[in-house]
Amino acid sequence: MEQSLGFAHFLAQSDMLGKIVLALLLLLSMASWYLIITKALANRSERQRADAFLKRFWEAPSLQAMQVSLGTAPTDNAFAELARQALLVNAENQSGVQKLSAAGGMSEYLTRVLRNSIDQESAKVEYGLTVLASAGSAAPFVGLFGTVWGIYHALVQIGMSGQGTLDKVAGPVGEALIMTAVGLAVAIPAVLAYNSFTRRNRLWLAKLDNFAHDVYALITLGDKHAE
Repeated sequence: MEQSLGFAHFLAQSDMLGKIVLALLLLLSMASWYLIITKALANRSERQRADAFLKRFWEAPSLQAMQVSLGTAPTDNAFAELARQALLVNAENQSGVQKLSAAGGMSEYLTRVLRNSIDQESAKVEYGLTVLASAGSAAPFVGLFGTVWGIYHALVQIGMSGQGTLDKVAGPVGEALIMTAVGLAVAIPAVLAYNSFTRRNRLWLAKLDNFAHDVYALITLGDKHAE
């Protein structure tokens, strides 16, 4: 009775190297999907928190009131943290606190603090993108290597059996192509997610940079509603 062909048969006939290649693809896939799901949920949650904070910030009666609010509530998003650090600089300047970091003047000090806050957020949002980029670029080649090795392995077995007819060759070769399909199945979601997260990060940082300019203008030009 002729043995049925398929992925299970291919896996059973694969040697150790073929199984290692398949395991590597599965690890890349699990890592990619973990990052896709966790980053998507985290980005959505942070966007909601940021929108709520920005609404509260622009409805505050004064910078002093906003500083009091930030002192009692946790800074759970990048916009709140940026505002907290900027208002702390403003409070130190008004109280006459002398620090070496402020030796160049309050304006220069505030600029450095805002830029540092943006840089920290930029490093934070890059988390996981290297894995997605690596999976998207490497998985097809890993799968192709598995296919080539599988075809070679199958042809060696066919040659040893002495049965080189088309029906004997097509099955094992077709099974080996499964590795290429697996590689593409790993790479395509990773590439799409990488592009989506990269675009989101670019827009997010641009919005944060615009907010930093607004906060800088409010502090340096003075709060017209301050008492």
